[in-house]
Amino acid sequence: MDTEFNNTKVTTNTSTRFGWRMGYLFASFGIYMVDQSSKAWAVRALRFGAERTVVRGFLDFVYTENPGIAFGQLQESGSFGRWFFIVLASAAAVAVFYYFLRTPRNDDRVLGACALLLAGILGNLTDRVRIGYVIDFIVLHAGSWHWPTFNVADASITIGALLLAYDLIFERKRTPVASGPLSVASEPGSKDSAGH
Repeated sequence: MDTEFNNTKVTTNTSTRFGWRMGYLFASFGIYMVDQSSKAWAVRALRFGAERTVVRGFLDFVYTENPGIAFGQLQESGSFGRWFFIVLASAAAVAVFYYFLRTPRNDDRVLGACALLLAGILGNLTDRVRIGYVIDFIVLHAGSWHWPTFNVADASITIGALLLAYDLIFERKRTPVASGPLSVASEPGSKDSAGH
């Protein structure tokens, strides 16, 4: 009876963990579709020089073809660069997905960061495989300052990377502090262990 109960509990826990991960993957797919849809719109509406001003002096939509990496870097990469970036992006997607599967269910920040990274990486990877370059069209600027042209996938990658960096730098530092008293209490020779 106990064995059947334990098996049922394990199955339920596994299903729950898988269900939550599927939720993050669906969200990631949604961001991916927004990225691809917005790029398709940019091709139709902006490709032939029709720039759009969204917020005057701050946000414009301008069609750009980017054969390099995110935010228009490494433009002069040629055919070799295209396939190099495809291999690099594929490896990054596999690594992020593996990390996503290894992340505990209660670590929502990391799970969300991985979902954002996957959406962005796959969004730009789709462009490289399909047409050989990435479509960028979002331009932020203020006065003479211009942020490099980007797209929804770039924004998703940036936010995901910042969330992951925050977790790795700040949250991991708190773990030893929280577990310190427990580890001291359980050390051989401590007051609690001496009484046993």
